[in-house]
Amino acid sequence: MKIIDGKVISQAIKDEVRDKIVKGNIKACLAVILVGSDPASGVYVNNKKKACEYCGIKSLSYELPDSSTEEEVLALIDKLNKDDEVTGILCQLPLPSHINEDKVIDAISPLKDVDGFSKLSVGALSIGAPGFVSCTPAGIIQLLKRSDIAISGKRCVVMGRSNIVGKPMAMLLLRENGTVTVTHSKTENIKEITKEADILVVAVGKPEMVDASYVKDGAVVIDVGIHRLDPEKNNGRKLCGDVKYDEVSKVASAITPVPGGVGPMTIAMLMYNTLEGALRS
Repeated sequence: MKIIDGKVISQAIKDEVRDKIVKGNIKACLAVILVGSDPASGVYVNNKKKACEYCGIKSLSYELPDSSTEEEVLALIDKLNKDDEVTGILCQLPLPSHINEDKVIDAISPLKDVDGFSKLSVGALSIGAPGFVSCTPAGIIQLLKRSDIAISGKRCVVMGRSNIVGKPMAMLLLRENGTVTVTHSKTENIKEITKEADILVVAVGKPEMVDASYVKDGAVVIDVGIHRLDPEKNNGRKLCGDVKYDEVSKVASAITPVPGGVGPMTIAMLMYNTLEGALRS
């Protein structure tokens, strides 16, 4: 059984981004907007700043209070869209409830939408046109390719249909010539479907929901979930995924751990997308 190491692969991608920026003297700049004081979002934003610093990408941070209006956020995005120095814009989700997330995401120029969340970016992905691809699904494709796992012709099952992971993941696997099925909360006989998968991508948002009974012998299992645990009740474990790792790792041919699997890839692909934004501009 192979453990797919997201830390090693994400580091390689960040090194490649840094080399291109240094050798090409490329000016890349990522603007991150954070509205409110969600602690998890604050941690993500800090990790993004550190990654930018490592890769040689200029980082701009806009930390706005909870009380900020939708109009203020949209005005800031408009200003950043017009700023030629900025090659990528990201608005950290979730936003406070009085701000319409769709409106904010769609206000970001498709040329700077490094999260790949806007309707134009998703539309481009669905028809195979150039555009930014959502970082987590793009990172999973890199995990598979750089681990020498063939996608073409394989039966791929994606558990979960979110706009951020499930749907773009399915489209990217299709683009790589996988035969793709998407399952979700209304799917009947779900285990019969998942047990046919050569590649199983789990993004259901439920701690350790997927055990060995969902998985075919020799399948590749990608665990997108991350959940915080009470260490006192879980033998010191602080995090887990959507997959019961100890059980599934006994039947899988390759698996991503949590932490250290998909997570680090999201930020690495954000750096890659920000460089792409600089090259396109």
